[in-house]
Amino acid sequence: MFIGHYAVSFALKATQKKASLGLLFIGVQFIDLIFFSLTFFGIEKFNLIENYTESTHFQLEFMPYSHSLVAVLFWTLAIYLVLKGLTKKNKAPSEKITVTMAIALAVISHWCLDLVVHTPDLPLFIDNTHHFGFGLWNNALLTYLLEAILLVGGLWLYLKTTHESGINDTGISRYGMTIFVIVLLGLNVINIFGPLSVEDTPLSTAISAIIAYCVFAIIAYWLDKKRTRS
Repeated sequence: MFIGHYAVSFALKATQKKASLGLLFIGVQFIDLIFFSLTFFGIEKFNLIENYTESTHFQLEFMPYSHSLVAVLFWTLAIYLVLKGLTKKNKAPSEKITVTMAIALAVISHWCLDLVVHTPDLPLFIDNTHHFGFGLWNNALLTYLLEAILLVGGLWLYLKTTHESGINDTGISRYGMTIFVIVLLGLNVINIFGPLSVEDTPLSTAISAIIAYCVFAIIAYWLDKKRTRS
């Protein structure tokens, strides 16, 4: 799953208004950021195979340290503990836990949504055994529609709650996030239905993915700051 993960970011932001939308965008893709980083060193591996599924051009060969359920639970706990330690000491204890838990939920949500779309390549344990995946990627149209519905639903929750809290009276604040989501929906058309480029390699794909995740997080952070009143 690609843009569908960001639905969780918007929904959590709608629930926990003091959580950073930029961090939530990083949180929902944190597992993939780990995966692509590990591929640089050959620790985890994927192969580019055109039309491996209807929705993807890659075979996820080995990824127990990022995508196994045990690993995801570990990374979620690690993120929770690190952010809890870094949270400002002058915040109320309940608020500190709430914002930190929102980021942690963003991290673990990645595996839950991946389970729906992946072929059986998600291991339960770090020994790379007992693989699961419901395989929605084998139907490109349903994959796109699911991600689109999730993302638009998350955006609706975000727009509704931020509007009720009060927004800045500018064009960017009113329409910026919606335009951003429309762009994401367009990019996902290319991602799911587009051909594999002959110039693509596992290395270039990994670098492009990491850059994209970071750029999207920066844009989401900036647009959220422009929309909401301090």
